[in-house]
Amino acid sequence: MEYKEQWIAFLTILRKEIKRFTRIWVQTLLPPVITMALYFVIFGKLIGSRIGDMGGFSYIQFVAPGLIMMAVLTNAYANVVSSFFSAKFQRSIEEVLVSPTPNYVILLGYTMGGVARGLCVGLLVTIMALIFTDLHIHSWLITLLIVLLTSMLFSLAGFINAVYANTFDDVSIVPTFILTPLTYFGGVFYSITMLPEVWQHVSRLNPILHIVNAFRYGLLGVSDINIVNAIFGLTLGVIILFMVSLHLLKTGKRLRA
Repeated sequence: MEYKEQWIAFLTILRKEIKRFTRIWVQTLLPPVITMALYFVIFGKLIGSRIGDMGGFSYIQFVAPGLIMMAVLTNAYANVVSSFFSAKFQRSIEEVLVSPTPNYVILLGYTMGGVARGLCVGLLVTIMALIFTDLHIHSWLITLLIVLLTSMLFSLAGFINAVYANTFDDVSIVPTFILTPLTYFGGVFYSITMLPEVWQHVSRLNPILHIVNAFRYGLLGVSDINIVNAIFGLTLGVIILFMVSLHLLKTGKRLRA
């Protein structure tokens, strides 16, 4: 295929993915906004007033970046894993695989669809956060870079989950038993400096801790971890997961019934 045809194929997949989650926005975009609004009310207004300042900011300002990032990564993941598994379950992906469309174009189309949903939800949750508190962006470059890399990373992770999933129940295992616990222990609601030294070292093994803190640095200018290491780790993770996903598409072992 020529580059123009590849570009058209990419846009076709991306457009399909965007139409998919915007058509049912009541199920895809509204629930995370309502959920995060409840988090802001409970942890920001009710509990936050009792906790006081954290890291030089009010508690609601401190947790806002973590809640925004939590919404971005979970929705980017959910979009790709549900969409690609549905295509695999209905066997419509087989028609795409036998077409002249290169595997990397297919992968990019699904991945950027997840990124698009992650960015949309992130923007809506940010607007919701501004209703409850003031957020002044410390670094636009780091903020946008972290959001983009994170949504790409979890979109690719969702793609791999969809490839290995055999039933719809398998799709929800990773978000429920892995993603959610890692998120809650990822420094969203607290600073790891509050933990004993041993648990601080354990917490640093959690990749979501680095993501949340890097995003918090982009918004507030404070972080518990090294920002350069976080960006490097995210970039490396995206490259590794992209290569793994591309290999799974190329072999096609778990894509055809």
